[in-house]
Amino acid sequence: MKKLLSIATVLVAFISFTAMAIAVGEFKFEKETHDFGTIPFNKPASFEFGFTNTGDAPIIVSEVAPSCGCSVADFSKAPIKPGDSGKIKVTYNAATKGPFTKSFTVKSNTKTPVKTLTVKGNVE
Repeated sequence: MKKLLSIATVLVAFISFTAMAIAVGEFKFEKETHDFGTIPFNKPASFEFGFTNTGDAPIIVSEVAPSCGCSVADFSKAPIKPGDSGKIKVTYNAATKGPFTKSFTVKSNTKTPVKTLTVKGNVE
């Protein structure tokens, strides 16, 4: 009887830990690339990437890293609960004339822990 109880306990613990590991948050971005078109020289351009948490656990964005020093990102540090929405605001400093394409690496605790957002356009 003790052996059966021990096996049942181990089985329940294994299933519980497995179920906890499955619950993860997941991004669903409205779009992952934004084209500013033509923007004026020396006028920073910003865009907010909107997303929804379609997963089963809160999303925690740990970092949004721009590909260069000419861009910055701002994001909420608070967890985004399942079904809730969030935004990542990116700004490109249009200090150089010509076409540009810049990326932002989003790191989080989601099913896909690294996502890339892109902005592009032309500075005149």
